[in-house]
Amino acid sequence: MFNRVYSAALMGIDGYMVGVEVDISSGFPRLDLVGLPDSAVKESIERVRTSINNSGFQFPCKRITVNLAPADIRKEGPAFDLPIAIGILSCMELIDTNSLDKTLIIGELSLNGEVQKVNGILPIVYSAYKNGFERCIIPIDNVDEGAVVEGIDVIGVSNLSQVVKLLNNNVKIEPKRIDIEKLFHESWDNEENIIDFSDIKGQENVRRALEIAAAGAHNVLMIGPPGSGKTMMAKRLPTILPDLTFEESIEITKIYSVAGLLRKDQALVTKRPFRAPHHTVSNSALTGGGRIPRPGEISLSHNGVLFLDEMPEFSKNVLEVMRQPLEDGKVTISRVNATITYPANFMLVASLNPCPCGYYPDREKCSCTPLQIKRYLNKISGPLLDRIDLHVEANNVNYNELNNKKKMETSKDIKERVMRAHKIQQERYKDSKIYFNSMLSAAQIEKYCQLDDKSREMMKLAFEKLDLSARAYHRILKVARTIADLDGENDIEEKHLAEAIQYRSLDRNYFD
Repeated sequence: MFNRVYSAALMGIDGYMVGVEVDISSGFPRLDLVGLPDSAVKESIERVRTSINNSGFQFPCKRITVNLAPADIRKEGPAFDLPIAIGILSCMELIDTNSLDKTLIIGELSLNGEVQKVNGILPIVYSAYKNGFERCIIPIDNVDEGAVVEGIDVIGVSNLSQVVKLLNNNVKIEPKRIDIEKLFHESWDNEENIIDFSDIKGQENVRRALEIAAAGAHNVLMIGPPGSGKTMMAKRLPTILPDLTFEESIEITKIYSVAGLLRKDQALVTKRPFRAPHHTVSNSALTGGGRIPRPGEISLSHNGVLFLDEMPEFSKNVLEVMRQPLEDGKVTISRVNATITYPANFMLVASLNPCPCGYYPDREKCSCTPLQIKRYLNKISGPLLDRIDLHVEANNVNYNELNNKKKMETSKDIKERVMRAHKIQQERYKDSKIYFNSMLSAAQIEKYCQLDDKSREMMKLAFEKLDLSARAYHRILKVARTIADLDGENDIEEKHLAEAIQYRSLDRNYFD
């Protein structure tokens, strides 16, 4: 007796269909599992056998062959337990095979027959929808996540017996429905209600730079002595970032689903990620890795912020691996088993002290030699520095600024300006997959960042005097475009360009 049950597996953040083919024939009782299964899949043999027996069914004492097609791609994880069990039971004629048409089944089984949560449900359900399936049977703990995909019935189940009754039409389970708009109005991160830009005293220049960075998703570097508020301001950056679009939210949720970082009750990531890895992070933890590559910190920061506090303390090799993702907005990880590309369109925010002791150029406090300072700052290479749009200096806050009773601008006030600038960008780039000015290509810069004669002359002078690269030239234009958007101007004016150039001249005081 032969039967086929449809399931799915992951390749990066995309799902692909897997046919679980089961054949039961006469012969010596055994169960063979083929189709390039890994050790976790091979172990499913005993889980399936025990869960079938403990669910009130009799496991067949016959020769059973299970094939996971396509057989040339390695399968991993325990998510094939449920479709294998259903395939065996359907071959025993305990399930109506007609109910398996256009139905995708996935889930891990415990020994008592309960269906356990698995990772990567959102991309799997989305892939099933794209491949014309009408129904997905998934673990009850994943049902909120899977129901985000519209156009397909997503049914959550809790045990094997319930699945059998469902497929035999002995029980009716309504598909899960999710109110997407409601999700976006509910915050799953209460931290934003605690921290606010109004807590920051002074540092007007850094606040302005972070506002520009938030509006255009530009990379920013803050340099200054310890205690000047660099980390404090970076942690408040998420409170002024533009709201996620549904498309951006789906992209982020796919990554977090594959990484297994979604909470049980979390259907969708509705806030921009803010990741702040420790300086001891490894290359593979930052970019992603493993035998079957998993997303790293830069992919978990997709459409959000990656904050590197005390940037020179990171290994130089770790910093250098970010150069390609910063340019391309994606990271490709090659292994023997697979080559995976993960999205990594993140906003880099970095802070650093100007020297090992932190107080240069204040020679009353700083005793570092020029060689020590140069060696310390040279951990950040020129090519990496060139990819950071805004370089801003954070000075020490004096006593009068700390005790100033003047009410500072709140995150809500700043975010209103950021959102206005973001809406201008959304309207401008509505016909392309661009959300921010920082994503513009060279050809698009020529179209959207045109300068008048005076501005071109200023740009030429800055290019020669600051010895800028072609990349720095393009990044200045993109920052100027964002500043113009914050002012609500259609054209880049001289003042917008002057401010953008100012944010590229600071590094000459430290890195030369």
